[in-house]
Amino acid sequence: MAPPDTAVAVDGAPVEGAPLANPLPVGVIVWLSSELMFFAGLFAAYFTLRSANPVWPSAAADLDEVRAAIFTTVLVVSSLTMHRSVRAAEADRREEAMRWLATTFLLGLVFVVNQALEYAHLGFGIDTDAYGSIFWLLTGFHWLHVVAGLILMLALARLSWAGTRAPVEVHHQVVGYYWHFVDVVWVAVFAAVYLIQ
Repeated sequence: MAPPDTAVAVDGAPVEGAPLANPLPVGVIVWLSSELMFFAGLFAAYFTLRSANPVWPSAAADLDEVRAAIFTTVLVVSSLTMHRSVRAAEADRREEAMRWLATTFLLGLVFVVNQALEYAHLGFGIDTDAYGSIFWLLTGFHWLHVVAGLILMLALARLSWAGTRAPVEVHHQVVGYYWHFVDVVWVAVFAAVYLIQ
């Protein structure tokens, strides 16, 4: 029988020195694939409603494209700082990883607060018309995903405290996967809702 920390070849013989794949990143990638399908459904609904309504966006929609572009840039920059955090964690430079993670958290928080302020000043609600419904669903679910990402970062920071001996590289990687996913989805949302309209 092969030791638990070695991979097994097709014929059942252990492959010496070949570590087993960590199931956490694989599971997160599979889960993110299901999230991709969720957002694909929302985008399909957005473009279906857009094609079926002669007036799009609705007359009540007065979106600030410049403001949205600025905060889209903030979110994209946060993806770069998350990448730096992951690389530092992989090199076992925990303090540097934590600094980049804190920077990512702050940038994400700025995005979340801006989005909440935009929601507070919108001239339409989820029940105003078809445009209002899909706008709130698409951007609102994304907003919730960003908030979830911030919570994941807080959990990762707790796991990575100085003095802990927990292996943090893989945890940084999976939080990084999630954060990059959230950023890419927002770029698509920004293009569809604020640019193409």
